[in-house]
Amino acid sequence: MTQSTLDVPIKAPTFHAISFSRKLKNKVASVLFTTSFLIAMIPLVWLLYTVVSRGFTAIASSAWWTRSLAGVLPEQVAGGVYHAIYGTLVQALIAAVLSVPLGVMAAVYLVEYGKGRLAKVTTFMVDILAGVPSIVAALFIFALWVTTLGLPQSALAVSLALVLLMLPVVVRNTEEMLKLVPDELREASYALGIPKWKTIVRVVVPTALPGIISGILLALARVMGETAPVLVLVGYSRSINFDVTNGNMASLPLLIYTELTNPEAAGALRVWGAALTLILLIAALYLAAAFFNRFLARNR
Repeated sequence: MTQSTLDVPIKAPTFHAISFSRKLKNKVASVLFTTSFLIAMIPLVWLLYTVVSRGFTAIASSAWWTRSLAGVLPEQVAGGVYHAIYGTLVQALIAAVLSVPLGVMAAVYLVEYGKGRLAKVTTFMVDILAGVPSIVAALFIFALWVTTLGLPQSALAVSLALVLLMLPVVVRNTEEMLKLVPDELREASYALGIPKWKTIVRVVVPTALPGIISGILLALARVMGETAPVLVLVGYSRSINFDVTNGNMASLPLLIYTELTNPEAAGALRVWGAALTLILLIAALYLAAAFFNRFLARNR
């Protein structure tokens, strides 16, 4: 065997140079994706700029956050949206209190126990709820709560309609988070003799908790901007109402809709200010979701 024979490689090199056609395709795809992203950002940036430029004057006042519109004339640039902020938050929180336990338990059932006809029916109903428009949910609660039961229109009725919109989001998000938990963790717990229910409570749910909380906050942010339930199920009030079971109660979407009929400059200022306030509240929830996700993931 000669020296030249020993220098010959046994097999072809593992890595080959990237061909020109592949480089070209990669460049074209990068340009297309970047261009699509920039085009999609144009209306978003335009919308944010418009809302901020027209509504910043309203939110810059301290009275905007601490006063209501009680006693304020339509043409007066005075008062604030304290009553509408309270209404938006309390309606969303009541909906969360009702939908989160139901949604989490339904997701646990579907992932950990769901077999047979009941699981299929539950999955089908969740899919149906996920596609229900907000106006349909509002009309259903109106027919049941007001027409059938004879109960008054109130913030509680709005919250019940928001439950129908929030519940499928919570179920689907929690279901996906539970599926991401490795089966090895469950099997290790079973091997130690821990019953299934305690494995779910002590191992599975805590492991998926960061994603579950993030999904809950995102679902909460989604329902805060719904307009149809507040238009159908509660009347507008220019003053604050702490009773969620009776009387009119303002919310930011309802205030925006009401002030649109105000031809004065003060009405336009309130519309843009309320829109910016709603965006800030929803952005705060998105930031809270990201914070909780990172904090809980770091401390697991």
